[in-house]
Amino acid sequence: MKQPGIAALQMTSGLDVAANLDTACRLLGAATRSGACVAVLPENFAFMGRTEEQRRAVAERPDDGPIQAAMAQASREAGIWVIAGTIPLRVQGEERIANACLVYDSTGRRIARYDKIHLFDVQIPGRDESYRESDNAMPGREPALVDTPAGRVGLSVCYDLRFPELYRRLVGAGAEILTVPAAFTAPTGRAHWEVLLRARAIENLCFVVAAAQSGMHPNGRETYGDSLIVDYWGRILARRPRGTGLITAQLDRDGQQRVRERFPVLTHRVLERA
Repeated sequence: MKQPGIAALQMTSGLDVAANLDTACRLLGAATRSGACVAVLPENFAFMGRTEEQRRAVAERPDDGPIQAAMAQASREAGIWVIAGTIPLRVQGEERIANACLVYDSTGRRIARYDKIHLFDVQIPGRDESYRESDNAMPGREPALVDTPAGRVGLSVCYDLRFPELYRRLVGAGAEILTVPAAFTAPTGRAHWEVLLRARAIENLCFVVAAAQSGMHPNGRETYGDSLIVDYWGRILARRPRGTGLITAQLDRDGQQRVRERFPVLTHRVLERA
C-alpha cells in the first residue's frame, strides 16, 4: 500500500480574518507541494479575537460566508483534503455559536462537520486565568468520522483530548487516524499536551495529527504550539514546537494493520464496547 502523506498546520491567528485566511491558504499550498493528501488546520485558525462578541460577529451561517468560501476554494485550488480546524457557525434560534470542524475534499466540496463536544470551562491551576467556553458556544452531540485518501479519520477538537471515551467511540467505528486541531493554553500544554496525544495514539493504535495555535495572540492569550504527528505505537513522526509553519509525515498504514492484527488490544476490551 502506498503510504499517504498528511500535514498539520500551525498558526498564530489574530483579529484580521483576511490575513489569517491568507496564511492558512499559503500553508495549504505548501502542504500539497510536500506531498500531503490531507491537511489539518488549528482550532480558531480564521480568528482569535479579544472578546466573545467579536467572535460572534464573524460567525457564519452554515455553507455561507467568507471563511467557508475560502476553505472550499483553497482545497480545490491546492487539490488537497482540508480538515478546517474550527469555524464559528451560527445556530438557528440560539445566541451561542457552534465551534465546528468542517472537512472539504479536494474538489472543494464540504463533506463532514463535527461540532466540538467538550467545552473548555476551567480555572487554570496556579494562575489567574479562567475560561467559560460554554457561555458562548453550543456543545456538539455526536462523534463524527470521515473517509479520506489518508484513511478513516475520527474528528475531535482541543479539550476533547482529555476524554478518552470519545476516541474509543471513534476507533470502534473504524477510525485509523485521529485529528486534534487545538488552541491549548501554554500552562496546560507544557504539562499535558504531548503525553495526552501519545496516549490517545497508543491506546487506540491510531495515528494522531494535532495542529496547534502557537504564541501570543491579540486577546492576551498564549497558546502552546508544538504541533505533532504521532504514529500508532506512540512514536513522534514530526513536530513543530513554535511559530507558523507546517509538518508532514507519511502514514505507514500497512504497519498499523500488522500491529493491530498481532497486538489485538482493541479486541480485548471488556468493560465497554463501542
